[in-house]
Amino acid sequence: GRLKLIALTHGDFDHSGNAAYLREKYGAPIAMHPDDAGIVERGDMTWNRKKPNVIVRALFALLFRLEKADRFQPDLSLVEGDDLGAYGLDARIVELPGHSKGSIAILTAEGDLFCGDMLANTTRPEVWSIIDDKQASQASLAKLKGLPVKTVYPGHGQPFALADLQA
Repeated sequence: GRLKLIALTHGDFDHSGNAAYLREKYGAPIAMHPDDAGIVERGDMTWNRKKPNVIVRALFALLFRLEKADRFQPDLSLVEGDDLGAYGLDARIVELPGHSKGSIAILTAEGDLFCGDMLANTTRPEVWSIIDDKQASQASLAKLKGLPVKTVYPGHGQPFALADLQA
């Protein structure tokens, strides 16, 4: 009964794969940005992204997809500025497109940023290497630098201080 919301930073299978199960088991709604909803509804990580060549697209369809049992329709949309206080979290949503069109982050009042795949720290703090739109990613990075972020919790790798970002 303590799980109030399943907030997804983006629709990729490695971030959304258990969301439908958790919703069914705990009754918590799933929320995400509408620009990535088609990814989880169709199980296609290339939905609403720049289309890769035919070979890469076929590999994605085979290896990087949500199985039918894991696909779902989000219950709620999260967009820039949405307040998560109703779910027991003193935080707001920050849109950070670049990795995907619907990439978002959760920024807490304490300065903790849960950024999905915008940033990573697998070997060092950096912008994640998988980017759909480089220009949007650069704009998102510039936006981040103007926010009161203390600690970044990336989707891949260890937490780090935003000041340590290698961009």
